[in-house]
Amino acid sequence: MGQWISDFDDALLPGAAIPSVLDALMEDEARRSPLPTAVCWPCSAFALAGALDAAEAGVIEPILVAPAQLLAKVAEEARLSLRNFKVIEAANEHEAARVSAELCRSGEAGALMKGSLHTDVLMHAVLARDSGLRTTRRVSHVFVMDAPLYNRTLFITDAAINIYPTLDDKVDIAQNAIDLARRLGVAAPRVAILSAAETVCSKITSTLDAAALCKMADRGQITGGILDGPLALDTAVSAQAAEVKQLRSEVAGKADILLVPDLESGNMLAKQLEYLGGAQLAGIVLGAKVPVILTSRADPPRSRVVSCAIAALLARDGGVR
Repeated sequence: MGQWISDFDDALLPGAAIPSVLDALMEDEARRSPLPTAVCWPCSAFALAGALDAAEAGVIEPILVAPAQLLAKVAEEARLSLRNFKVIEAANEHEAARVSAELCRSGEAGALMKGSLHTDVLMHAVLARDSGLRTTRRVSHVFVMDAPLYNRTLFITDAAINIYPTLDDKVDIAQNAIDLARRLGVAAPRVAILSAAETVCSKITSTLDAAALCKMADRGQITGGILDGPLALDTAVSAQAAEVKQLRSEVAGKADILLVPDLESGNMLAKQLEYLGGAQLAGIVLGAKVPVILTSRADPPRSRVVSCAIAALLARDGGVR
């Protein structure tokens, strides 16, 4: 299990900027054997550069699933070297997604990385009942984020897969994120279940879900973390806001995991922190047979590299189930 987060937390003062846990993880994984990874349709300069940078860092061994002629053109225009990386032909995005999933099912690849195709196309192949990568756990996405003004690493979920998750969906979403945080060294992750207020209101479904999730954790239906909610964002991450509102909580002001009400709110929160707050982030999909490296087509290569490092850690440790 990784110890980067817990080691850093011991030395932090309130309000201090956190060292880059993602950089530490990437450096650690670079010292290990690279993970064979199916890179699905890396047909843009950003997507291809991310995969090749991760290979250069020693984190993954890419298997490029796309038309060889198109890849060569993208590489030439972006001044990238394909070296001797394995290329598997695929005529279009749908075929590339299917072939990439099959590489993971067969064990030839230990992770699946999104290239420049739409998320829906990739996830359709991942979730296919007969040929996909389903498990008994619901699939969900987690952003792992180093935010400059927050003194711990943040996990935001789900901001990419489950659009309007039900209460049952949120059980798996919470458990996936807790399991990931524990793999990264957070012994007892604090989970803030976000809403617009701290009180339960019958007209706001997310507050009802938050109350139910907390009771489910009390009954052992969600394990390994400390849950509280509903919490507004300010009280989840600010001890001062929690004190002003007179909240007594083990989570308020020091949340590790932010469980958002729906995809829209989570996606906007993560991108606000990235583009306006200077946060560095990685993205990973959990609950499938292998880690799925899922980043935005607009994300810089570094985000793809650190996402690969998380996937390599999970694949080596047997994944998150």
